[in-house]
Amino acid sequence: MVRKTRINLLTISITLLCIGVVMIYSSSSIYAWEKYGDSFYFLKRHLYFLIVGLIGTFLAMIIDYRIFRKYARVFLWVALFLLVLVLIPGLGREVSGARRWFRFKFISFQPSELANLALIVYIADFICRKGDKIKSLLKGFFPPVCALGAVVFLILLQPDLGTTIALGSVVLIMLFVAGVRSKYILNLILCSLPAVYLLVFSVPYRRARILAFLNPWLDPKGSGFQIIQSQIAIGSGGIFGVGLGHSKQKLFYLPAAHTDFIFSIIGEELGLIGTLGIIVLFMLFIQQGLKIIKNAQDKFGYFLALGLVLMVTLKAIVNIGVSCGVFPTKGLPLPFISYGGSSLIFDMVSLGILINIARTGDYP
Repeated sequence: MVRKTRINLLTISITLLCIGVVMIYSSSSIYAWEKYGDSFYFLKRHLYFLIVGLIGTFLAMIIDYRIFRKYARVFLWVALFLLVLVLIPGLGREVSGARRWFRFKFISFQPSELANLALIVYIADFICRKGDKIKSLLKGFFPPVCALGAVVFLILLQPDLGTTIALGSVVLIMLFVAGVRSKYILNLILCSLPAVYLLVFSVPYRRARILAFLNPWLDPKGSGFQIIQSQIAIGSGGIFGVGLGHSKQKLFYLPAAHTDFIFSIIGEELGLIGTLGIIVLFMLFIQQGLKIIKNAQDKFGYFLALGLVLMVTLKAIVNIGVSCGVFPTKGLPLPFISYGGSSLIFDMVSLGILINIARTGDYP
């Protein structure tokens, strides 16, 4: 059963990666030709990141995952340091008003992706160290919330609200499963609502996204444009799609077609069959992930696997929900499929860690 679970998880992930390679070329080739004079521009970069991700996956599979626990706090401090550095003009690269990346020639690195993994490792280690003290407010709940607050604060300065909400959700669920009193978590959420309200409605582009989500047709050529074009793409596909490579929305109608809205292009070109296939693959990924969590050999492996599966699951749910108009627009990529270097690499590293945990698990 151990080997079967590992093979199943790896097969599902490879299938998603292969779909991603095909759909990234399909959705970006015309845009890449228009902007860079090379229709393979984004595909070649994606394949480069894929190779780096495969190396990361292999290393994460062969190195004992329990080593992460030994360096959990160091790992978190390094992530915090990089989050500070990326905010410094001249070091961090600014794109469309957001300073989220380090750029080294043709290589981009997003430290918030490293911070996601580092914080999950730290929380898993903290839960193991505290034991029953996790139920205490000062010793069990306050320290991890402070760590979360520090990471969230620095990511918000970039700014990146979508990542902070996803990461905060993962950490709070981990703490809840660990035995933290629900009233502490509920009180934290209630106290955070005014801050979330200010973060959303005090920033014009975020407020516009919320209003566009509620009724995109109020501003069909402005804030509602992206959501409308995404829904048109999915609706145009019907059951079987218009055919691979025959999307019309990718012809400069749908922005970010190869990144945040690649699911919409899948819906247009491969239809309902294609989108349901993607959803089923993620459901199978979650199923295999739950098996790994349930049968983890130790407490650290249990909570580390829980955090990693939750992060992949939340990113997939939010991305698909945004494409369908169920959630307001958020810049979260579709795991294993969307174009995006750091996100792809750390998703694959997470996969390697999960397989590592599964390898040491005690399965019936």
